[in-house]
Amino acid sequence: MRVVVGVGGGIAAYKSCSLIRSFTENGHHVRVVPTESALEFVGRATFEALSGSPVHTGVFADVPEVPHVRLGQEADLVVVAPATADLLARLAGGRADDLLSATLLTARCPVLLAPAMHTEMWEHPATAANVDTLRSRGVVVLEPASGRLTGRDTGSGRLPEPDEIFGLAMLLVERADALPRDLVGRKVVVTAGGTREPLDPVRFLGNRSSGKQGYALARVAAQRGADVTLIAGFTTELPDPAAVDVVHVKTAQQMQTAVRKFAPEADAIVMAAAVADFRPATIAGSKIKKGANEPDSIPLVRNDDILAGLVDARRSGSIETSTVIVGFAAETGDEHGDVLTYARAKLARKGCDLLVVNAVGDGKAFEVDHNNGWLLGSDGSESALGEGSKALLAGRVLDAVVAVLDSTSNQQ
Repeated sequence: MRVVVGVGGGIAAYKSCSLIRSFTENGHHVRVVPTESALEFVGRATFEALSGSPVHTGVFADVPEVPHVRLGQEADLVVVAPATADLLARLAGGRADDLLSATLLTARCPVLLAPAMHTEMWEHPATAANVDTLRSRGVVVLEPASGRLTGRDTGSGRLPEPDEIFGLAMLLVERADALPRDLVGRKVVVTAGGTREPLDPVRFLGNRSSGKQGYALARVAAQRGADVTLIAGFTTELPDPAAVDVVHVKTAQQMQTAVRKFAPEADAIVMAAAVADFRPATIAGSKIKKGANEPDSIPLVRNDDILAGLVDARRSGSIETSTVIVGFAAETGDEHGDVLTYARAKLARKGCDLLVVNAVGDGKAFEVDHNNGWLLGSDGSESALGEGSKALLAGRVLDAVVAVLDSTSNQQ
């Protein structure tokens, strides 16, 4: 795949080096097109060494090859990181006064811009208007992260991490229309990861959930415009997604408390976490040791069913009747039925609107970057989600959520 990586003139330009490497290490041909200001932060030699291709900034370099037209025409993907306030303004105005802006005018492939600037610049009405203009033309402009900026400043406007930009860029390759702005004004709560139920200060009961699918759901929902709260249990050290409020919990009871706190204001709740069904009845104050005093058995008590509790809360009016509730089911078949047999029974038992079903085991669903499964609806619908990245699966689930939200709005 032919990828153009544009680099704007901001301090975050150094992060583009990791992004370039991600593309090249995954077998893609990369041309780096920085602005002249970007070369004040990262040298031309660095970009050429990482990409293996020559680097130019002006439209008069290598004139016989007509790069200001050819690069955009031949690209399969264009990613700009960082996209500064100045660069956004020039692109919105249709300027073509350097190689990067000219390339973007000729590109007809997916284009992703990752903004990075100080909070005041990101929130300025001029920047907001430029972003709206670019999005109206089909350009994907990511929501920036919040955090440490230049100097002592913190706030919104931080460049998302390179791995996150790479993942979202590859999502656009899988599906060009994967990031529509169809969740603007919606509040979405997502749970992710596994819970750990302590037995003593050392041991716990847990599961193999990595949290990757829940994080993908939160990340994609935020980039589709939603106000997202992610309630995260144990994960494999995943970084917080950009533009997402993250609440970290450990146990099923803590997750239940957090879900109850945020559910009343949610338009949709996606329960992707692998919540433990049971917990030890007592927690030992010191490590349980082998020997004469070791227990013969460990009594367990059942945790509350958070998903079923949400459905009950909706029926009682504790949360809005229009709130869309999505459950997840990690299933294996046996001699009594296959995965879908158990999934259908779970959907009927839980009473949620949508149920995402994953067959697990042998490198499926848990601890991997891809996923597959089915989506069951309370209306009796069933559809295969297909094989793909967890971000792609997240987008397909959110498509169904949007459809239910739109249907409910039309009925009111």
